[in-house]
Amino acid sequence: MLKIWGRRNSFNVQKVMWLVGELGIVHEHIPAGGDFGSLDRPEFLALNPHGRVPIIDDAGTIVWESHTILRYLAARFGTAGFWPDDAGERSLFERWMDWSQTALQPAFLTDVFWGFYRTPETQRDWPRIRRGIEDCSAYFRLLDRWLEGRRHMLGDDLSLADIAVGTTLYRYFNLDISRPEIPYVRAWYERLEARAPYRDHVMIPFDDLRGRLAF
Repeated sequence: MLKIWGRRNSFNVQKVMWLVGELGIVHEHIPAGGDFGSLDRPEFLALNPHGRVPIIDDAGTIVWESHTILRYLAARFGTAGFWPDDAGERSLFERWMDWSQTALQPAFLTDVFWGFYRTPETQRDWPRIRRGIEDCSAYFRLLDRWLEGRRHMLGDDLSLADIAVGTTLYRYFNLDISRPEIPYVRAWYERLEARAPYRDHVMIPFDDLRGRLAF
């Protein structure tokens, strides 16, 4: 049985759990990180020397880093829709996965979610937060233009592009920050909200993270 380590309110764990839910993979979830601790234990560091979640163990194959896990699970358990044989087709979602990890995620999770929500008010770096909000606005306007005429990131069907980018939406739309008019992103978000795996694994209240810098 697939084993997954991580805390349910971790953004990167949520990406993995959402895909596991979509693929219907039988698994065991092992809480780790945050209040659960264990990340600095020798047995955990033997799984991931960086001491971070998520980690999976698939019958002895250990994988860490959330997007690598997404690719592994899609290749191992997914249908052609999630992992096509053609490298060119795979590149369609992989470019969005990389963009999410190198552009959107640093702007939103690091500068806005961490800088604003998870940082105590007296310690906030407001110039950096404002830059992050502006960057996010630009990225989501880009997404809005891309999503016009599409139900999901690559067309009618869910793909790894949706998993990588769409996990951001629940937190983005539930923070007290300014946001641009992005009707196509909102419509996409509503379609994701209708999916049980998204509700179960991404739409998790994060009030316990407010003003809390420690994992």
